Amino acid sequence: MSWNENRSVRVAILDLYEGAANQGMRCIREILAEWSATHQLSLHTDEFDVRLKKELPDNSYDIYISSGGPGDPLSTRFDDWDIAWCNWLDEMERWNNNPSRLQKKYIFFICHSFQLACRYFNAGLVCKRRSTAFGVFPVHMLDGGKEETVFSGLRDPFYAVDSRDYQVIQPHHELLQDMGARILCIEKSRPHVPYERAIMGIRFSDCMIGTQFHPEADAPGMSMYLKTDEKRKTVIESHGAEKLESMLEHLDDPDKIRWTHAHILPNFLNQAIEQLHCQPA
Repeated sequence: MSWNENRSVRVAILDLYEGAANQGMRCIREILAEWSATHQLSLHTDEFDVRLKKELPDNSYDIYISSGGPGDPLSTRFDDWDIAWCNWLDEMERWNNNPSRLQKKYIFFICHSFQLACRYFNAGLVCKRRSTAFGVFPVHMLDGGKEETVFSGLRDPFYAVDSRDYQVIQPHHELLQDMGARILCIEKSRPHVPYERAIMGIRFSDCMIGTQFHPEADAPGMSMYLKTDEKRKTVIESHGAEKLESMLEHLDDPDKIRWTHAHILPNFLNQAIEQLHCQPA
């Protein structure tokens, strides 16, 4: 009898948006619903307001997705919610490292959560960017990314929605190697400026992976967001009208955001279910 015949898949979504308007949570919900329907699997999904209500999931879930969110990933380290989030991650790591725990916990970190995870694992230098990264950008795979199951079907480079004021650079290679982690991808090459390229994805362990971009972003939602009067004005003032038009063109291209949206999180869910299916209860 297969694993999914016994019970539904339990998924916890950790909401780090602090009540800020966003497209991320909607996109995550829709990906889960579409994936569940496609694979005819029953999903039990709960959401946890990490920052406003200090809610964290317990260890009864199979899959955890920790969202993006606003703000500085460095200044909150002594906030109650940040401490609680790190304690949750510590519990997940201990669970997965315990050989007596046969069913592991599978976690995906998105953008702000990725930066928090990099801070937690000391994966590299988390710091403020010189300017805000906002738009649709190419992401370049490293060898680890080309071998990564969650990136299966992606081209090199692939395109992703990037929205952040902070970054992870200067990876601690020896520490990452010791923990069995792999850097998967980096941001676009900018040979005309003297800045390091940011790390855009890390496989932290067999069960934990994250990206500094938004793999959940979909073209229709991003397009609607960019066409609002407030956001159009902000983008034009910060980046120029040409940049806005370029972003809208990228959103219409089926080989860019639509392709990334259709592959990364669904691949993560496929991998998690396949491994859960093979694990005894």
